[in-house]
Amino acid sequence: MISKNTICLWYTDDALEAATFYAATFPDSRVGAVHRAPGDYPSGQEGNILTVEFTVMGIPCLGLNGGPAFKHSEAFSFQVATDDQAETDRLWDAIIGNGGQASECGWCKDKWGLSWQITPRALTAAYTDPDRAAAKRAFEAMMTMGKIDIAAIEAARRG
Repeated sequence: MISKNTICLWYTDDALEAATFYAATFPDSRVGAVHRAPGDYPSGQEGNILTVEFTVMGIPCLGLNGGPAFKHSEAFSFQVATDDQAETDRLWDAIIGNGGQASECGWCKDKWGLSWQITPRALTAAYTDPDRAAAKRAFEAMMTMGKIDIAAIEAARRG
């Protein structure tokens, strides 16, 4: 059964592949029901996979195989709070290594164009530091990074 509020993500025709990757990569993630189209539709035929129910880190999602009409953009992203550099590296490397693309300031895209912010908790603590000079140093360090380097952020925060 679909949750009352579910994130619907549009895919060309590979929602099941994406859901399977997310389930294998992120904790508290799984693939649920797979639904096939009961009839032909603009970008597919009866019997094709139409929707896939899945969960990403506890968040209910529905993957819709709607065809090539719409693409993901940075206007929507999953922000993943990581606890240490090993977790940051593992998730970043999994996304990039599976056909994804690196961006800046902890952002990357998976092979389906969905944006992810791999954000160490240490980064959030640094740029929200009540010592505004320390926060600014950490923020300026972040602005030079792709994948976040926690040691560099903490060094910048200390000055």
